[in-house]
Amino acid sequence: MRVLVTGASGLIGSALLPVLRQAGHEAAALVRRPAQNAAELQWDPATPDPALFSGADAVVHLAGESIAAGRWNAARKAAIVTSRVVGTRTVAASLAAAQPHRRVLVSASGVGIYGSRGGEILDETSATGAGFLAEVARQWEAATQAAAQAGVRVVRLRIGMVLSGAGGALPRMLGPFRLGLGGRIGDGRQWLSWIALDDLVALILHVLATDSLRGPVNAVSPNPVTNAEFTRALGRALHRPTLFPVPAFVVRAVFGEMGTELLLASNRVLPRAALAGGFRFRHADLDEALASVLTPR
Repeated sequence: MRVLVTGASGLIGSALLPVLRQAGHEAAALVRRPAQNAAELQWDPATPDPALFSGADAVVHLAGESIAAGRWNAARKAAIVTSRVVGTRTVAASLAAAQPHRRVLVSASGVGIYGSRGGEILDETSATGAGFLAEVARQWEAATQAAAQAGVRVVRLRIGMVLSGAGGALPRMLGPFRLGLGGRIGDGRQWLSWIALDDLVALILHVLATDSLRGPVNAVSPNPVTNAEFTRALGRALHRPTLFPVPAFVVRAVFGEMGTELLLASNRVLPRAALAGGFRFRHADLDEALASVLTPR
């Protein structure tokens, strides 16, 4: 297939592109700056361009402002929403106007769409929840409608915390944990839905090739854990004690709303659509996943 990838310089996109090429696909990165080689195509996230998308069999849309780059204020929240909704509408409108429509759009979303739900088990049939991230994800997913209505197979990939030594949340944790200063956050009972980067990349390729998969697909391990369990597992992986908890009031004081939704929220999400669609996880166990992620390659 010819696959276009937005957000190709990010953690997921930079891992996905070489794997697509190794699998025999022709993969091009959509970039906002002028293209520097034949593997890049310039695009404007605010301007539909059907001609640019007409030559593609599939689009993997990963672009969006980081939700963890800084404490949320009105400007940051507006940038988070706009970067996702406007770019997704542009991709969807471009695919809807391009010919033919026998294409697939894999559009990133997040498990934050379910809101904080305690220990409730959540899957793709569960109702969406409350909070800023839930509202962002609802608008983000709704922005794909033009493509779906035009006959494009649309998969909305609801991604959990991605485990990678190259970026994302894990490297930020490693410093204090390696010093023996790690510990649970709050009471540690909040559920964490995670996925190893290798599995996420493999799942994207599986989704591209599996016509039965459409609509929401949870991109998470089948074994979510509590924050306390994750803390102990990371301590085991690093051979360090985890004796220094971070109280919830400190998280709220330092990070505000961002800390409440990213660190204290509870999402116990299962990947039922992916499993039913035949996907098999290589790193379903957290201890094994951390060992794999933290082992130099």
